[in-house]
Amino acid sequence: MTDTTTATRTRPPFDPELEAALSLIREQMPVTFTSELIPASRSSLAGEAVLAEIAERGLVVRDVTIPGHAGDDIVVSVIERPGRTGTGPGIFHTHGGGMIVGDRWLGVPLFFDLIEQHNAVVVTVEYRLAPEFPDPYPVEDCYAGLVWTGANLTELGIDADRLVIAGGSAGGGLAAGTTLLARDRRGPALAGQLLICPMIDDRDSTVSTAQIDGVGVWDRGSNVTGWSALLGDRRGTDDVSIYAAPARATDLSGLPPAYIDCGSAEVFRDEDVAYASRIWADGGEAELHVWNGGFHGFDMMAPHAAVSRASVAARASWLARVLGV
Repeated sequence: MTDTTTATRTRPPFDPELEAALSLIREQMPVTFTSELIPASRSSLAGEAVLAEIAERGLVVRDVTIPGHAGDDIVVSVIERPGRTGTGPGIFHTHGGGMIVGDRWLGVPLFFDLIEQHNAVVVTVEYRLAPEFPDPYPVEDCYAGLVWTGANLTELGIDADRLVIAGGSAGGGLAAGTTLLARDRRGPALAGQLLICPMIDDRDSTVSTAQIDGVGVWDRGSNVTGWSALLGDRRGTDDVSIYAAPARATDLSGLPPAYIDCGSAEVFRDEDVAYASRIWADGGEAELHVWNGGFHGFDMMAPHAAVSRASVAARASWLARVLGV
């Protein structure tokens, strides 16, 4: 449900390096993602590139079939160093893609250095996508993957006090929702939640969603597409759970420390800033970064830019502190 009282507003400027990259990005993807684009976007071969990088780095992967929501089979992949011994930190990963595209490999390379340098294990979940599998399938599949990970810490070689959940964009929203489920269902225990430009509010009512309309990456129309696929006619109504749209939660106490980041020129800016502020208001821990001039996913799409390098370094610093590496 769109807030028709909020007209398009003047947006913050893009970082000059990022704005230059946008012209190239426009050749590969449209400004507004519509439902008609879902099939073609799902057929991309991004996963093959990540698997090639895994092979180049000499890491090993194994797939495990586990019960997801309603007991249906889903797959998680475990990534680690070859011949790994001992224990180390663990990352449970929920991928991005607006709830409608992407696969479990999207975003995983962020953690390859942690695997190589600190004996970490990454578990990444292939949750089912909307609109074929609407809410609660995605978040419940993610929670099922986290439960499996928590039940197999010894076999996985993950220290019980060093398991972090992480995701970007829709994956950040699913990570936040899964963290709320873990709190409310009393486990598994998490040492932290890494929420990269998380998609957490279906109501389309913030200033930043009005500012990023027909411009940038994942604009207002794209966001409406994603939330409508996930929630259908419930989008923007009172019939939406906090686990689907964590911005709706009224109690953010009792959560593990959070890292939240976003760009100043993206749809998710205001909902992400508000989420961090409400964690603080409820006595919790959150580290918030709003990267000046950043559009959605700028660090992945323009990794050469100075602001992109700074954002990646800040996440790595937080992970190192939370995981004690």
